[in-house]
Amino acid sequence: MSQLQKNSPDIEKWLRLRYAKGVGPVAFRKLLDFFGSVDDVLAAPAARLAKVEGIGPKTSKQIAQQCSQFNIEKELYLARKLGVYLLHIDDPRYPPVLKRIYDPPPILYVKGVIEKQDNLAVAIVGSRRCSQYGREQASKLAHLLASAGFTIVSGMARGIDPAAHEGALSAKGRTMAVQGCGLAHIFPPENKNLCKMIAQTGACVSELPLGSEPLSQHFPGRNRIIAGLSLGTIVIEAGLRSGAMITASAAASYDREVMAVPGKIDSPISKGPHQLIKDGAVLIESVEDVLDAIGPIVERLKGHAEYTTTEASRKVEQPLLDFDSCSLSSDEKKVYQSLDGEEAHIEDVIEASELPAGAVNSALISLRLKGLIKQLPGNLFVRRKG
Repeated sequence: MSQLQKNSPDIEKWLRLRYAKGVGPVAFRKLLDFFGSVDDVLAAPAARLAKVEGIGPKTSKQIAQQCSQFNIEKELYLARKLGVYLLHIDDPRYPPVLKRIYDPPPILYVKGVIEKQDNLAVAIVGSRRCSQYGREQASKLAHLLASAGFTIVSGMARGIDPAAHEGALSAKGRTMAVQGCGLAHIFPPENKNLCKMIAQTGACVSELPLGSEPLSQHFPGRNRIIAGLSLGTIVIEAGLRSGAMITASAAASYDREVMAVPGKIDSPISKGPHQLIKDGAVLIESVEDVLDAIGPIVERLKGHAEYTTTEASRKVEQPLLDFDSCSLSSDEKKVYQSLDGEEAHIEDVIEASELPAGAVNSALISLRLKGLIKQLPGNLFVRRKG
């Protein structure tokens, strides 16, 4: 394995605690917050463990005895065989945007590579039984957003999800697939090739042990991870009680933006996004709408530092989103240089940069998001001062 694909340090201890009976993501977080490290939790007697809020006598005894039927050695062997590595929440490679949610996964299984740029992510989710219109909108939005530097997050299910992943891949952009089963399985099975392509340029992730089956009880947890990895969630065609609506609800609870693409008024799969819009979700008709919606969230996160959990590294701050140090692509440089301080119409930018209209539009979106330019009424653009 390469350096980026090594398991987190002491992952065996983290697995031991994570799969002790009664320890879910919330209990794990409370234990870590109380004791400061996994070593201290595992070394604590049951009486002291029971002092943690929400950890009763039964669970504390199980933790102290480290009662688990989970075979750690077998799990790590299978992970190596499958090309999967495990990240715990104290690893600097763990997505800091995901770490901020109430119930982050203590351990993530990853096939592929999670990169810093994935902090700038948007989720696109929707119905498995979508229409051709829904597939087209998912693919188009994903393609344009990925071209502008966003990572597209979805669930690699049927319908809207693969359209979103494929749209990002068609733009040679990054995409992340969050599975509702262990990474030893691919669900649905027809997405085998899609999973392979995603892992080559992005990442497939799961919080579940490798052999976990795609059971219905696993998908709400999967949906919260999709929302947690993203600055905002776009819903395209969904029933009122669908997984996409669960993802939207999770996004709202995590103070992320909820967006929806309107559909046909007489279609059952339009009821979800239409209800979200009625409830205050942003109506999405273009990439510009997405940018306007998540811009304030990006601004809040730019200067916000996240803290690692362990006591030894708690004083280390890492910006969640640090665009000042991001290098510009060649297209972005050309477009930025074409703005010489005066307001310029997009047609003038296209002419001055000598780039195709689509490339200019993507570069303008990316530069605007990075805070280097601003858009004025009438399709005018200008460099930001200072």
